[in-house]
Amino acid sequence: QVQLVESGGGVVQAGGSLRLSCAASGLRFSTAVMGWFRQAPGKERVYVALISSDGGHVYYVDSVSGRFTISRDNVKNTVYLQMNSLKPEDTAVYFCAARYGIMKTAPSEYALWGQGTQVTVSS
Repeated sequence: QVQLVESGGGVVQAGGSLRLSCAASGLRFSTAVMGWFRQAPGKERVYVALISSDGGHVYYVDSVSGRFTISRDNVKNTVYLQMNSLKPEDTAVYFCAARYGIMKTAPSEYALWGQGTQVTVSS
């Protein structure tokens, strides 16, 4: 059974930092593209960052580029999202997701999801 379990969310003041983790089990982690997505209240789920199976390629949505860093540990089967210089508009539930094959930004292309972790940035 595939499980993706996010952790590390919380409440932080604007300008602060958080590090999200997503521990994976039951999948061929080292061959999976991993992504972080977020969903703000009343809005659609959108992609935040992607990382290729070997970690050699990363992509970020423009709004987080230069502030967020995605990384992975294929021994620990974990993907991370380091979030710095957080802004109130980063407030959302953050999800990790996995897919096999090429990297895709559309949430509909991912069948494997975690339960999400809340990130709240206060002004």
